[in-house]
Amino acid sequence: MATVAAAPTMPSQTGRQIPIVCPGHTRPLAELQFLTVQESSEAPRTFLASACHDKMPMLRDATSGDWIGTWSGHKGAVWSCRLDPKGFLSATASGDFSVQVWDAITGSALHSFPHKHVVKSVDWSPNSRRLATGGNEGVLRVFDILEPEKKPLEFVMNKDEVVSISKCNWIDNHTVLAACSDGLIRFWNVDESDPTRQLSKTLKVDSGVRDMELQTLSDNSKTILTVAAGDKVTFFDMESSSMIHSYKMPIHFREEGGASLHPSGNKFIAGGSDLWVRVFDFHTGQELECHKGHHGPIRCLRYHPDGMSYATGSEDGTIRLWKTDP
Repeated sequence: MATVAAAPTMPSQTGRQIPIVCPGHTRPLAELQFLTVQESSEAPRTFLASACHDKMPMLRDATSGDWIGTWSGHKGAVWSCRLDPKGFLSATASGDFSVQVWDAITGSALHSFPHKHVVKSVDWSPNSRRLATGGNEGVLRVFDILEPEKKPLEFVMNKDEVVSISKCNWIDNHTVLAACSDGLIRFWNVDESDPTRQLSKTLKVDSGVRDMELQTLSDNSKTILTVAAGDKVTFFDMESSSMIHSYKMPIHFREEGGASLHPSGNKFIAGGSDLWVRVFDFHTGQELECHKGHHGPIRCLRYHPDGMSYATGSEDGTIRLWKTDP
């Protein structure tokens, strides 16, 4: 199912929204991640991790935007920063050809995993035991955190030519999705010993994938894959691997940007080649809101797990926190 979303001619009619501005970074943002953790007997707390080309990934309070800490040590742009599901560890992927693992509480460096080219994406397995990485080499690697000196598992995207990996995400403790520059999203069973069965299936979009997100809906527990590629945002049902919607956007995702689905599954946000942050209806593709606040193109964005707010990161070096229903 494909729907064309018309480009807006004016800002949102719901009124101008003034977001919380989070300064601190000095270069374009690359990735944002929200994570909610239970701290002992206290109420759950949500954190916001950010990767940036200034080499200094940061951790913030997701509600106030207040800075908590910085992981310092990379010598190149940081393209990806992910907290593990328990909130004790952090992993960062960098242009310095390395992935670093940090103590998320103290900020100290724990492990360094060398690569042969720029690393664009990193993700933790649901049980926090393994780390998947991918980038310009076109090789998906899986590291065992309990045995960091052990040689990682390796899966080549295309043996005939280099196909870079833009995003990788674990579905479960055995399967990793790798979104690639050839428009394919590959499902890898990383525990399969037979090489002919390791690539279990693929999904196809029109252009190289810029952004990919897995979202489990709050009302029916259905898992939706959101993909931003070319000038479209496409949604797949992960149970059936079928396409639900594919909407043409008034922006493109060739150099920057992405999309994020609201936890309810009723709306989504998208940003990319211009300064606007847009909200769309998931079922029709109709634009609902359009906000301007950044002074550079939108590089990354994600909804808060409770759906009440969302964060955007820009080429202007700032993160902005917006209300879902202003």
